[in-house]
Amino acid sequence: MLGAFVAIVAALLALAHTAPFPSGFDDPDGRSVWRMPPSPGSPAVYLTYDDGPNPEATGALLDVLASGGARATFFLIDDFVNDDTAPLVRRMFAEGHAVAVHSSERWLAFGTPAAIAARLTQAAERIAQAGGARPCRAFRPHAGWRSPMMFTALERLDYRLVGWSWNAWDWNWFRDRTADSIVNRVTSRASDGLIIVIHDGHHADPRADRRYAVEATRALVPALRARGFAFGTVCAPVG
Repeated sequence: MLGAFVAIVAALLALAHTAPFPSGFDDPDGRSVWRMPPSPGSPAVYLTYDDGPNPEATGALLDVLASGGARATFFLIDDFVNDDTAPLVRRMFAEGHAVAVHSSERWLAFGTPAAIAARLTQAAERIAQAGGARPCRAFRPHAGWRSPMMFTALERLDYRLVGWSWNAWDWNWFRDRTADSIVNRVTSRASDGLIIVIHDGHHADPRADRRYAVEATRALVPALRARGFAFGTVCAPVG
């Protein structure tokens, strides 16, 4: 009986650190954000994009955002920041988007605080060198995997962990990702402070086909704006 109880507790603790939704187990200091606070003006939603920059998709996505006058937050994998993609990073900054740090591996959560802090600092420096500006102090771990060690590292760097709002994502159970499925899911749940996550890249494929992300954004921006939503960023630029 005791063994079963211990197993259940262990499973709950593991879920708290790996589940793609907020958990009271792993964030005692309130350093993670899974929904933005209410906007003082018009209600706002927050478009965020993961796993870029992608030379096959991110430029088209930036075109769509520019044509719709919408700002977004890009969580970049620094390994994909190179000579080919640096112009995309510079464009993100120039067009008023927020740029933040992402991770391509779940196991980062299990490093020491010093190792995690060093890895995030290295990523931020690489993005800054390519983009000509520093990313903001926000971090999104791969698949939402986090740990007490990670939160200690974030506190040392004065970073926040940024997740996403419940069911406001582009992942489908046992089905391909499509623009229509994303648009229907997000618009049906749109509310002030919603953090939407869409992938313009892939953690293991820097040139992944992400046309669905571009087309979903093309439909989402006018649909949400027609309902009175503004488009915010989850963090401010670093001066």
